[in-house]
Amino acid sequence: MTTTTGRWPATAVFFLNGLTLSTYIVRIPTTKVAYHLTDGQLGVLGVLFAVAALASMQAVGTLVARVGSRPVLRVSLAVMPVLLALIGWVHGVAALAAVLTILGAVHGTTDAAMNSHAVAAERRAGRPILNGCHGAWSVSAVLASLITAGLAHAGVSLTVHLTGAAIALLVGGVALGPFLLPADADRRHGRPAMRGRVDWRAGWSRTVVALGLTGTALMVCEGAALGWGAVFLHDIRGASLSIAAGAVTAYTAGQTGGRLVGDRLTSRYGRQPVFRTGGLVAAAGLAIAVTGPRPATAVAGFLVAGLGSSVLLPLTFSAVGQAGGQRTATFVARFTTFTYAGILLGPGLISAAAELVGLTWALAALVPMLCLVSTLTRLPSPPPRVAATASAGTA
Repeated sequence: MTTTTGRWPATAVFFLNGLTLSTYIVRIPTTKVAYHLTDGQLGVLGVLFAVAALASMQAVGTLVARVGSRPVLRVSLAVMPVLLALIGWVHGVAALAAVLTILGAVHGTTDAAMNSHAVAAERRAGRPILNGCHGAWSVSAVLASLITAGLAHAGVSLTVHLTGAAIALLVGGVALGPFLLPADADRRHGRPAMRGRVDWRAGWSRTVVALGLTGTALMVCEGAALGWGAVFLHDIRGASLSIAAGAVTAYTAGQTGGRLVGDRLTSRYGRQPVFRTGGLVAAAGLAIAVTGPRPATAVAGFLVAGLGSSVLLPLTFSAVGQAGGQRTATFVARFTTFTYAGILLGPGLISAAAELVGLTWALAALVPMLCLVSTLTRLPSPPPRVAATASAGTA
């Protein structure tokens, strides 16, 4: 049983994956206390998770090409909740490390496969849907934060919370499975060689590398806003901790709102104009945040930055997937490697720059970076059917 275009099931996959990962992330402080982790141990666990995710992404392209993204997602959406629950049940740092390493690998597989599935759904729908999919991920992050805050205030334990969330996510994932697009929507045909071992060299085309570097730059900027925005307001602008937290809230709110309308804007004006405008708006917002003398002005700047940046990554994912043709899953997996590299490198780069020139100048340096990315990046043209739809939207 499948839908005609697969748009809402693809969006639901992003929501479930985001809710799973966000539930783990917002519970990290509790996990640290429960397992008596040092800062160093927590850092090592984060590295294990990230490295496992990056490693698994390298094989996803071949796997999806062989069997399609639907069976991959049906398995991963069932396995991830179980691993989430185990975080609250295992004993000892070694067991926790094993669970988080496996969770990282399954998450990396899910991340690449769900973007491949969304590109297939977008191709079938004949109109942009990637912004909506990524918007669902953003909504899930906000929902996870609100649920966790409420449960923590009520004194609900880590084990009970993660177990309850896992049950709900498992039911949702199993129920969603039959509605996903059939496996042949993004399975590669006519290449017996694909049945062999993973080709680690496949998919590293000039287009993927160029757009991958764009993805890395975007994730460095996003990580800077989310990871350092509150610190900037508190340490540099003298805001209280509660007001400083508004930087993250504003950026996330702007990003979520922008993604909810991003697909309509892309259909009406086209992929490239929306990308360029979004990047320049994000740069302007970040400039306002960094130069504004008052905390309220900085918060407004982060809101504008989130709004502008909201469309950038989904549009780039869509461009990579459409450029991949029958190798969509491989292209998407390689591109996701670049975005994860940005997530991993971003905080360290900002920290090093802040040590050298100060946090204000470190964040200010991202403004010209966003301007260059938005003006120099060239997104491949969408296939005729999507292009036709976009043109129709402007009529």
